[in-house]
Amino acid sequence: MSPGSNPGARLRELLAGPEPLMAPGAFDGLSARLIEEAGFDAVYMTGFGAAAAILGRPDVGLLTMTEMVDHARQISQAVSPLPVIADADTGYGNPISVIRTIQQYELAGVAGFHLEDQVAPKKCGHMAGKEVIPRNDMVSKIKAAVDARRSADFVIIARTDARAVEGLESALDRAKSYRDAGADVLFIEAPEGIGEIEVIAKTFSDMPLLYNWAEGGKTPPLTYDEIRQLGFKMIIFPVGALLSATQAIREVLKSLR
Repeated sequence: MSPGSNPGARLRELLAGPEPLMAPGAFDGLSARLIEEAGFDAVYMTGFGAAAAILGRPDVGLLTMTEMVDHARQISQAVSPLPVIADADTGYGNPISVIRTIQQYELAGVAGFHLEDQVAPKKCGHMAGKEVIPRNDMVSKIKAAVDARRSADFVIIARTDARAVEGLESALDRAKSYRDAGADVLFIEAPEGIGEIEVIAKTFSDMPLLYNWAEGGKTPPLTYDEIRQLGFKMIIFPVGALLSATQAIREVLKSLR
């Protein structure tokens, strides 16, 4: 199968390039098509956006695996063969559940997903009051995902939310364990301040890292050049399109009154 027909292989090819891969967040098929039209090489299926688009609710773990997979499939089909990186929340259960989760996401046509170590029901990574599961439990989930993926090209992104709960050192230690468990990319959620971001980049200089450019979040919005110089390989923009669309809809509706 050529990289063009294998979304995971295409995503890996992009991650191996010299510049960080930019993946704006899509919340439905139309926003995904607009991302493609704008010339981006990848699309991020935002869990925050999925909760808003499907339920009109916050990202607090209300959507099921089936709903998220269906949403991922719709976005993937809208922009195929562009690679889609999906939010898979906590994997929707224990390691046994993760086996089915990764297989269903693969069948949906996405190139990879990120799996997080929050206690279910999870919360948006930049909300207060998060909890994390024991490190070994998350390691078991990652190993289950690695063993269960049907294509070795499918990209597994391990996300830790421990920074807000246990501090940066714990988040770094967890990320090291997740790397050793077989994760392809590391995602340390919600670092606070450029100093913490620099520590993350230095600690994992030999590992692909994801930077979450979350508008209004806890992480400072660095420039593209700053992120590139730090060595991050992927940048997601989870809510920019959603917030802009929401504001535009409000303005149109206001004009009708």
